Amino acid sequence: MKPDLNKFFQINRICVGDTAGEEVGRQERMNICHLQVFLSVVEHGSFSEAALKLDMSQSAVSRAIAALEEEVGVSLLLRGRFGARPTRFGERIVGHAKQMLQLKNDIVYEAYLEKGLQRGRVRIASFRSAATHLLPPLIAQYSQQYPDVEVFLDENDPNVVEQSLRDGRADIGLMPLPRAVENLDTWEIAQDEFVVLLPPSMRLPPAQLSWSDLERYSFILYNYADCTTTVRNHWEKWQQSFRVAYEVKEDSTIVSMVSQGLGAAILPRLAAMPIPADVQVRSLPIPLIRSIGAAILADALHSPAVFRFLDLLRAMPPSY
Repeated sequence: MKPDLNKFFQINRICVGDTAGEEVGRQERMNICHLQVFLSVVEHGSFSEAALKLDMSQSAVSRAIAALEEEVGVSLLLRGRFGARPTRFGERIVGHAKQMLQLKNDIVYEAYLEKGLQRGRVRIASFRSAATHLLPPLIAQYSQQYPDVEVFLDENDPNVVEQSLRDGRADIGLMPLPRAVENLDTWEIAQDEFVVLLPPSMRLPPAQLSWSDLERYSFILYNYADCTTTVRNHWEKWQQSFRVAYEVKEDSTIVSMVSQGLGAAILPRLAAMPIPADVQVRSLPIPLIRSIGAAILADALHSPAVFRFLDLLRAMPPSY
């Protein structure tokens, strides 16, 4: 996810602004600015249009082209009432000039990365189960690689995570997907299975539960974010029904209640962890998976430190 350098550094203005353009005419040897002026004239087909685009005088553009042609000893542009277009030789060197400018941009980018990773920061907002189980190993790995970067973690409701991104209080957000989000770029980083938690019993439940097996239990529903709706919709999709004993917001409370024999529960695996040894864990008759996504504000300018953490998120294993 390499940033657009023209957003981070005003390369055109730095290299060929009007003051720098006057200097171009006094250079004796070919330089990057000469090539940038040449490519701009080729692109716009006009000295005046190139000068306007580069924010420099037309005479400075002319001197830059003259200096470049003097250096190589060959005409690069045909001038006339039609404007300016490259000669046959000019056409042949366009690709080389673009490569040289790209190499320069790469050098500037690497320097930008180095400076950013020496004094950067990463602000992450995440819902609880991802903050508890997904992020700590990533933050530890990141801090070992980039010890000078500060990492801040805010654990909160998915709606608050989303708002933190919009308000500029967080660089990266972790939230369940799909969500109806505007102005955010989101992508899946992990999958989390909804599992059935069954209370302790002298009789072990079957390894693979059926819908009729589940009808014997009263359920403690996870009344958090969209989880309750997701579970109800899954039951309705397969034309099943279940008895509800409680609706509880805290996942740890639900796990404790199941352990005390107050009912069964359906929770995302990450939300249920750590699961007591006396609680039986089974898959649903038909699997139900939630997607965990990362999100950033669309079109925002992010630091090298943030991009490096995004690389770690993309390298995560797909499921838990």
